[in-house]
Amino acid sequence: MSSPAARYFALIPAAGVGARMGSELPKQYLPVLGEPMLRRTVQAFLASPYIAHTYVVVSPEDPYIASALPDGAVSLLRCGGASRLESVRNGLAVLAETLGPADWVLVHDAARPGLTPGLIAHLIERVGDDPVGGLLALPVVDTVKRAADGVAAATVPRAGLWLAQTPQMFRYQLLCQALAAATDPEAVTDDASAVEALGHAPRLVEGHPRNLKVTLPADLRIAEMYLAAP
Repeated sequence: MSSPAARYFALIPAAGVGARMGSELPKQYLPVLGEPMLRRTVQAFLASPYIAHTYVVVSPEDPYIASALPDGAVSLLRCGGASRLESVRNGLAVLAETLGPADWVLVHDAARPGLTPGLIAHLIERVGDDPVGGLLALPVVDTVKRAADGVAAATVPRAGLWLAQTPQMFRYQLLCQALAAATDPEAVTDDASAVEALGHAPRLVEGHPRNLKVTLPADLRIAEMYLAAP
């Protein structure tokens, strides 16, 4: 179990445009069961007794955010960058006077509206006082094929393979160091990969399929299906 003195903060990068959705709106503002996706995402953290405060990183000129979130419930950081890496790094820099080196930061994708307070608690309790941190993830259950020119070139053993989800939870100081050392935004697709590049091994905590990332239009319907369930 974690130390009673531990503090947990949520950081949600929401400066992307979600081009693959093919929508006029950035995907984090698309309606999910009548509410903006970002609001659904934030609600899980607001309902969690573990989370001291939630921060959302948006682009400086974002015209949609004011109507997407509950008034006063979260803090907006208008320092989003051209990549997820840059947005998280900028957000952490703004919080340098607010968070301590040992505070935990839970970085979560804005386009994962299926997160629940229960999953947040599961992650925090399973990571506990791990010296590195950890992330929600799902073990791969399907057969995995490696493709070449549109055909199956090989079957990849799935033993030990996991699909990363978020939140990804690391101490503030370690996360800052890992992202500062990352130089290629294309290579660092999540925070855990930056931490791994420093030689650390984050703990994998089994998540849930409802915590899927909305990337394509069909994903939106699946997310609504999960959110509509008890």
